[in-house]
Amino acid sequence: MALTAYDLSGRTAFVTGAAGGIGRACAVLLAEAGAAVHCADRDADGLDGTAALVEERGGTARVHVLDVTDRDRLGEAVRSCERLDVLAAIAGIMHSSPVLETRDEDLDRVLNVNFKGVLYACQEAARLMLAQGTRGSIVTMASGAVDTGGAGLLCYGAAKAAVVQLTKTLATEVGPHGIRVNAVAPGWIRTPMTERHDRAAQAHTEAAMTRLTPLGRVGEPDDVAHAVLYLASDASAFTTGQILRPNGGVAMPW
Repeated sequence: MALTAYDLSGRTAFVTGAAGGIGRACAVLLAEAGAAVHCADRDADGLDGTAALVEERGGTARVHVLDVTDRDRLGEAVRSCERLDVLAAIAGIMHSSPVLETRDEDLDRVLNVNFKGVLYACQEAARLMLAQGTRGSIVTMASGAVDTGGAGLLCYGAAKAAVVQLTKTLATEVGPHGIRVNAVAPGWIRTPMTERHDRAAQAHTEAAMTRLTPLGRVGEPDDVAHAVLYLASDASAFTTGQILRPNGGVAMPW
């Protein structure tokens, strides 16, 4: 296959969660592949940093300071693209609590960001792509938590499992119109979000994941960004409704 299949020149991508971590890595890589990138996040300073990186490398970036749980604001930002070829719905938060100690507000907060925020972005992107009458690619962010479970991951894992169902359902519905929908389910990735979540637990988990992972290391944001680029590009033109797992082999589902 020609490497031009990964070329996104002349296309527009919208990336949520673009202020740092995996979202930033995705925005930068999609721009390096030639896409004009719209970067969305509630962290204005982080967005400016991402835009600066994109522009330093010769790309084009536009920033949208917003919360993905605000359907109206998110929809306005997506529609401002006028043309949209790629959505990378990366924004998410972490939460850990034992099942018996999980509160309604914990579940609501995580579902609102990690599921509803992805749903809103997918709805707006798909509507715009359908109105354009052009092919497009939607990439959602699931998690290895849906394959491995794990103590304390009820809220996070439930939301990511819902994202997987959204991905498969939407892929079925919009596939006849030439729009592909796929999910990326990373393993443990070293990002500012995982470090903020609980530094002591993060260090313990990272050490454990290094021991358990066949490749002998934890992941980096670029490991996930390359998976997103594959799904966003024509290199995956016959792939939809699938879950791509850059996880170092820590989980190997059928």
